[in-house]
Amino acid sequence: MRKRVSKVKRSLHFARVMALGMLSTRRPLLVHIVPMRRCNLACAYCNEYDDFSNPVPLDAMLRRVDKLASFGTAMITVSGGEPLMHPELDQIIAYIRERGIMSTLLTNGYLLTKQRIERLNGAGLEYMQISIDNVNPDEVSKKSLKVLDQKLVLLARYAEFGVNVNSVIGSGIKHPEDAIVIARRASELGFTTSVGIVHNGNGNLEPLSDLEKGIYQTIKNIGTRNLGFLNRFEENLVQGKPNEWRCRAGARYLYVDENGLVHYCSQQRGYPAVPLSDYSQQDIRREYFTEKACAPYCTVACVQRISFADSWRHPQVLHREMPVSAKLEQRQQG
Repeated sequence: MRKRVSKVKRSLHFARVMALGMLSTRRPLLVHIVPMRRCNLACAYCNEYDDFSNPVPLDAMLRRVDKLASFGTAMITVSGGEPLMHPELDQIIAYIRERGIMSTLLTNGYLLTKQRIERLNGAGLEYMQISIDNVNPDEVSKKSLKVLDQKLVLLARYAEFGVNVNSVIGSGIKHPEDAIVIARRASELGFTTSVGIVHNGNGNLEPLSDLEKGIYQTIKNIGTRNLGFLNRFEENLVQGKPNEWRCRAGARYLYVDENGLVHYCSQQRGYPAVPLSDYSQQDIRREYFTEKACAPYCTVACVQRISFADSWRHPQVLHREMPVSAKLEQRQQG
């Protein structure tokens, strides 16, 4: 009964914050925020971690949440690195909820226990995504079903938040057929599922093989697909075709790194690289109308998902000759 009530509350909260976000294009719909770049794993395709960083101090994280709340942000996803390594993660999530913002978490799942899940329940977490790359660990990824299956069982039993299990294909995953096994197991446990076309360690998309294309089509028909309207994006990428869309990164979607800098996404660090403390409605409007050169072959589903909300609105202009931050600096210098 508690899970059912939580599900209804999540759905109502999601509908409310997204409705408010749609009323004004000046509100970020989703922000990824990194409290810790350090990770307990070292997946070969990943460029979003290190093995030495300290956690961002709690007071700094709360200030960042306050700034995002001042923009009217609808949803904050806490990511990493591995966010479960942050010693004050529960306080961060609870504060996000206190400010009226939806709270979600991306994790590799290794550190989940019954007690840890119950703490996340208590903090008010609303959604979690856990990524599993293979059935058995290998040199590319240790995020394996063999290791994480019992973590999924714990989530199915104790989590009062929604859970999505993401499997991946592409970029060196040795046994892409494992994604089918993972999706079936997730569906069996009652979770939503998704499949990602993974970039390589340089953030670039590599073409899928015929085998991987077939696997993708199979997974599409398993269980409950998460946000199925993105199929068009995925299918074009599977075929190696570009997508024509208006990426609203830097406006409707923000990626705030461990240093508090705002980037388009995890794969476009350095653009525009403005401190969140200095970020303004002027920055949001500028980026809303700025076309992104990386958009046609983008694999970052969350950016596509958020930009979809404004796909029918306002055209954009592409500034190819220099990054937006450089253009602003040049303008300021006269």
